[in-house]
Amino acid sequence: MAPGILSTEVAAIQNGIKDGIGSKSEPINSSKEHELVLKTFRLLISDLCQQFNGGHPGGAIGMAAIGIALWKYVMRYAPLRPDFFNRDRFVLSNGHTCLFQYTFLHLAGYRDMTIDQLKSYHSKRWDSICPGHPEIEIEGIEVTTGPLGQGVANAVGLAMATKNLAATYNRPGYEVVSNHTWCMIGDACLQEGVALEAISFAGHLKLNNLTVIYDNNQVTCDGSVDLTNTEDINAKMSACGWAVIDIEDGCYDIEGIVAALERARASTDKPTFVNVRTVIGLDSAVAGQAEAHGAAFGADDVKRMKRVYGFNPDEYFVIGEEVRQFFSDLPSLGEQIVSQWNELVEGYVKAHPAIAKEFQRRLNGKLPADWKSLIPSSESLSDEPMPTRASSGLMINPLAKEINSFMVGTADLSPSVHMAWEGKEDFQHPDLRTTCGINGSYGGRYIHYGVREHAMCAISNGMAAFAPGTFIPITSSFFMFYLYAAPAVRMGALQRLQVIHAATHDSIGMGEDGPTHQPVELAALFRSMPNLLYIRPADSEETAGAWITAIEVKNASSIISTSRHKVPQLKQTRRDGVAKGAYVIQEDDNAQLTLIGVGAELSHVLDAATVLLETKGIHARVVSFPCQRLFEGQSLEYKRNTLRRHRGIPAIVVEPYAPNGWERYADAGISVRRFGHSLPGPEAYKYFGFDVENIVSKVSDYLTKINQDEILKGEFIDL
Repeated sequence: MAPGILSTEVAAIQNGIKDGIGSKSEPINSSKEHELVLKTFRLLISDLCQQFNGGHPGGAIGMAAIGIALWKYVMRYAPLRPDFFNRDRFVLSNGHTCLFQYTFLHLAGYRDMTIDQLKSYHSKRWDSICPGHPEIEIEGIEVTTGPLGQGVANAVGLAMATKNLAATYNRPGYEVVSNHTWCMIGDACLQEGVALEAISFAGHLKLNNLTVIYDNNQVTCDGSVDLTNTEDINAKMSACGWAVIDIEDGCYDIEGIVAALERARASTDKPTFVNVRTVIGLDSAVAGQAEAHGAAFGADDVKRMKRVYGFNPDEYFVIGEEVRQFFSDLPSLGEQIVSQWNELVEGYVKAHPAIAKEFQRRLNGKLPADWKSLIPSSESLSDEPMPTRASSGLMINPLAKEINSFMVGTADLSPSVHMAWEGKEDFQHPDLRTTCGINGSYGGRYIHYGVREHAMCAISNGMAAFAPGTFIPITSSFFMFYLYAAPAVRMGALQRLQVIHAATHDSIGMGEDGPTHQPVELAALFRSMPNLLYIRPADSEETAGAWITAIEVKNASSIISTSRHKVPQLKQTRRDGVAKGAYVIQEDDNAQLTLIGVGAELSHVLDAATVLLETKGIHARVVSFPCQRLFEGQSLEYKRNTLRRHRGIPAIVVEPYAPNGWERYADAGISVRRFGHSLPGPEAYKYFGFDVENIVSKVSDYLTKINQDEILKGEFIDL
């Protein structure tokens, strides 16, 4: 029995006490039965890795007892209905131990995870659903965690989603949202900054519906953990506001683990950290060593383990009938949980029809049909110059104010990013009373993440993954700081999660903060990232188009990239043009070239086109190009007609970023190939040659050299 766990808690579980809708506590089985299941599981993991001589067996083997406690006794879920809305969420942050999750999904009765699929781990099969790290597309997998530590932040997002839904829609006697989030982590997760950011935040928020289970085997790839870490992790978690429970014998003490997890579920005021001591690669020749982490044990050692366990060394992937029987009731228990919840929702609909209607809309992942009417119309927009970051606020604030689907947050930059709306309520623990007087509740939808950009975006991925369309998370910070968050932005895009990132201060025009804050290289990174829309609007009208597009595109993440400095409102821009990625805003049938303007610099290009015609007789057509990926989705005919390069008209792009990628669309570019410079915005533009005078000079010089055959069309030239 683990220290601090009362024997009466175990007795309560053994008696099968029900503690609410969806509970499925049941009697703990005999230790002899557990022993057989543990041995079977560990040998199955060994065989699966040995089959193709690869994989990560050690952690999964050490965590076997934790898995039995979760899938057999504690978690509330429905194997035959993986998308059951009120299911508990399980996140495997130490994703390299994926066989742990895949195997329990198989044993619990998830239809897709057949024994044949389990055997596809590390195989050449293209249809395998057992990749080297769990992926969200697989039944029973809530998020693609990927790099270590991401899953911790994802789990915090899932728990926050539950808290917000419960505060918004639950009514006395009708707790229609009551699920718990469980997150499995390893030693390495606790070394990653994003996990520590999220742990600190979850403790501050007092997310008592979140439990982190620590597979404490004290081993990482390089060796023992004390090679790099010697802090008191329990004291650290306690200091961060977590309840801490210790399990000394994590390899065998299933009863103690179950009691600890049920105690964690019952927490009323804190998230819970369950510190489970295990042995990596238990009973293998490399047990407790780094070698057990990421390599198969070897055929001889697996045979030896089978003999020690009393199994036939020449039989493989054995799951005996007794073990099958041990898990056989889980699908039917899951159906009971779903049935109980459906009955509860039926009563809820009758008792609270108005709020139940909105709840059902959220379940279906829908926005109100008239949501676009909340965005300011073209006719209502001011003619006065303003920063596009302010334009961004004009578009999203009324939506966020009226529609509960939007969860809007910032990394400590509320005055700068314009994401806060009048009358907003903050997402906070309701008992919090801050010194600054900014308080809230779990029903609030404005999130102060603190200076935690990476965690902000990874937490938002968790919220978006809670259920398709139920939440549309919005993050906000300076564009430069999304470099801190880039791994989480990438993971959201990889999962096709609808998260919208409002990135401000996006050019050298931000000025005096200098090269550390001027993101000249980041657009190339995010434009190349699959499933991500990087959109740079030029004025308020295009900013409206950017938000409409990002909200309508359900299977991708978006970055809306806006300026710190004021830009003019342009009469030629169109919000519907943004959805096409690029569009002609100034046509000229006698054009000698096409000028491509992007974002805050579009006005410079329009002015340069006017000066080129008036002073040099050069006719230029102008294209606004807010989003490369959206443009790539258009027809070949549209793309050709927009750029007209097929007619021999050269195109020149003007953007104070690295030119990488523009070679696809332009013959030349006025761009930046060095870091920025600390100057006031207008001076920075002039210093780097992005004022109208310099643009005109460079463009006319380029055309002269083209005409004199000094430059070949099609060879991208950096002007």
